[in-house]
Amino acid sequence: MRKVSMTAGCFVMSLAVFALGAPGAFGQASGGQWVVPRTPDGHPDLQGVWANNNITPLERPEVWADKAELSDEELAALRVAAANAVGDGDALFGDQLVLAAIQGVEATSYDPTTGNYNQFWIADRDFTNQTSLVIDPPTGRIPDVLPDTRERLREAGQYRRDHPADSYTDRPLPERCVSYGVPRLGAGYNSYYQIFQSADHVVIMYEMIHDARVIPLGDQPRLDDGVRLLHGDSRGRWDGDTLVVETTNYSSSASFRGSSDGLHMVERFSRVAPDKLQWEVTITDPTVWSAPWTVRIPLAYSPEPMFEYACHEGNIGMEGILAGHRYEERISVDR
Repeated sequence: MRKVSMTAGCFVMSLAVFALGAPGAFGQASGGQWVVPRTPDGHPDLQGVWANNNITPLERPEVWADKAELSDEELAALRVAAANAVGDGDALFGDQLVLAAIQGVEATSYDPTTGNYNQFWIADRDFTNQTSLVIDPPTGRIPDVLPDTRERLREAGQYRRDHPADSYTDRPLPERCVSYGVPRLGAGYNSYYQIFQSADHVVIMYEMIHDARVIPLGDQPRLDDGVRLLHGDSRGRWDGDTLVVETTNYSSSASFRGSSDGLHMVERFSRVAPDKLQWEVTITDPTVWSAPWTVRIPLAYSPEPMFEYACHEGNIGMEGILAGHRYEERISVDR
């Protein structure tokens, strides 16, 4: 109940912040050239709803190993292959669609799911020339996970297999409708964000589980190192026309791809076209990865509002999940 109240409060605040925004979502043309729209305090206006529906895979597929960008001809061929891969079968999430397109596999035979989702639920995908969202390292691949972390993740995975539902705390946070974490890089399914601005704060609202980050701008002091949050402690600043958001103080329960509470994230938001917001994220965790890595995601402007993401699995499904495992335990004992 407290989470709902906090989210609602952030939303009301966000609407108030939105009212302070500069007029016009796209800026005015000057001599035929697009000009970045600005808020009354002179900074770029980043407000609006932005979508991450990119088909680009997070890491560069081996078939494109030495290619940072596709040619226009290659991109056109990928569009055709992706359309053929979708078919009428189960939904292809994340990197599945581009991999299916490259491999020439139809969705009806590619990684089938339980049938809960089909392609109807997935937004039309956006195509760019990027062969991976990872732009650094130049290989387009996430750096190696360190041996100690690999062992920690292996042990954690084994524990989850041995103790899938001793209590609700054994179930993952997204399943419990708590949070998908920050940053969320997934595309094509509830992957919309809304940005609000004032002179001293930025609010980023996520469609998925309607999370909201309220980010102070300027030199406000950070939280004490002992205070740890699921979304970390974010502070923003302007670097020219780029909004830079630096986040630390992650909770150990807020694992991002196996990260630790030493995760350090720097986001850069730049308005680069009337309908495009460039989002770069540099991820550093020296106890997990052998080097920092950076992703670049072009976010597309959406004229449509975000709708409520009504996540009920944690409210309704948890009873069945726990009851099912208690039944399995009784059956095991009886044997």
